[in-house]
Amino acid sequence: MFIQTESTPNPATLKFLPGQTVLDMGTADFPSADGASASPLAARLFGVPGVKGVFFGHDFVTVTKEDATDWDHLKPSLLGAIMEHFQSGDPVMSSDAKAASGHAEHTGEDGVIVGQIKELLDSRVRPAVAQDGGDITFHGFERGVVYLHMQGACAGCPSSTLTLKMGIENLLRHYIPEVTEVRPVAV
Repeated sequence: MFIQTESTPNPATLKFLPGQTVLDMGTADFPSADGASASPLAARLFGVPGVKGVFFGHDFVTVTKEDATDWDHLKPSLLGAIMEHFQSGDPVMSSDAKAASGHAEHTGEDGVIVGQIKELLDSRVRPAVAQDGGDITFHGFERGVVYLHMQGACAGCPSSTLTLKMGIENLLRHYIPEVTEVRPVAV
């Protein structure tokens, strides 16, 4: 098994490509070890000292390290843990755990606008962000403000504010006049 690695715009996060499907559908975000029991792979990765967060996409795993940890020391252990996991035949997610489909549900009078926001996020934003090892999902819409949840490499990335304001906000405002601002939320 050959696992490729790619850097991300977030220097604390590295993207691992195991050359096979990680999740059939959706994503899974483990910003801390607290919820890692839902995933044998996440639990294995959090067992490596220095791991701060884990995120799964369709064909990748991103790992966020603690600030005091050096990638030169951490990367070999992570490659070994990922390889061991996929060779073991264990599932990525426990049978009772479900990957997240992404966007939060929205009920209310702005349903058409929210549908347009989600469509633009799915077609233009999320594929680009997945290339960087993360995901951005819809969290809410209120009085012209779109609230987005940043996951994986996007969470805590130094360039995430610029991406939100100059990229996503400008895109949404261009296509949907009702959108006035985009803000990140922590879930």
